[in-house]
Amino acid sequence: MVVQRGGSSASKVFIPRAGRAHLRFHKPCASGCPKLSGMRTPVPTCYTRLLACGCALLATGLCTSARSQAPDWSLGVYGGPYYDSEPGGFLGGRAAYKSQYLLAVTGSKTLWRSATLPLALELDAMLGQQWGQASLQEVALVPVLRWSGFPWSQQLQTAVRVGPIGVSYTSAVSPLERGTEGRGSQWLSFLVLELALAPPREKSWEVFVRLHHRCAIYDTLNTFGANGEDFVALGYRHKF
Repeated sequence: MVVQRGGSSASKVFIPRAGRAHLRFHKPCASGCPKLSGMRTPVPTCYTRLLACGCALLATGLCTSARSQAPDWSLGVYGGPYYDSEPGGFLGGRAAYKSQYLLAVTGSKTLWRSATLPLALELDAMLGQQWGQASLQEVALVPVLRWSGFPWSQQLQTAVRVGPIGVSYTSAVSPLERGTEGRGSQWLSFLVLELALAPPREKSWEVFVRLHHRCAIYDTLNTFGANGEDFVALGYRHKF
């Protein structure tokens, strides 16, 4: 038995007599390939092309999604001098600097992102060394909200990070944190205010200005009567 494909005698398939009873012919596809059931035949070219196109589109979509997804982790470094007022005083221009300095490494993990707003929740940790009037180490942990919805972000990516309540521990009580009776605490609350900047569409790094603040939350944690340490710092963060 001979089956013609697309009406052309130049394209024929020979089928042995023993297998003819098991064959059923169906309507040809758009390329003229007849569908035969009951025997094993090569997949028509029209199907292989469709499958290849689908795989290519899927691979392209997955690669695009991976590239567009914002990084969840970061590592950075920042440093700067001590100033003698709370963050509100610094923002109001009422700050004097003293010879105490901080150099710190910081890391963060994104815990949540809004599906509708440019808002994310991050967990920020730092480990720092202070020197100047006193040499001591500090470690701190704070949840941070990141807002990146600014109208000029196409020209300059801008984010504000606010961590109002965290925890900070120093290896010794700093002389800059002692009250009138000479008492102070190694454990205090930790607050972070930060402005981060990056070039348009840059996802792997950013630079930032940070206000680093330790406090007793207006004498809630202790009544020693001393303001916690405050630093204004410049930093760099790599995201991955």
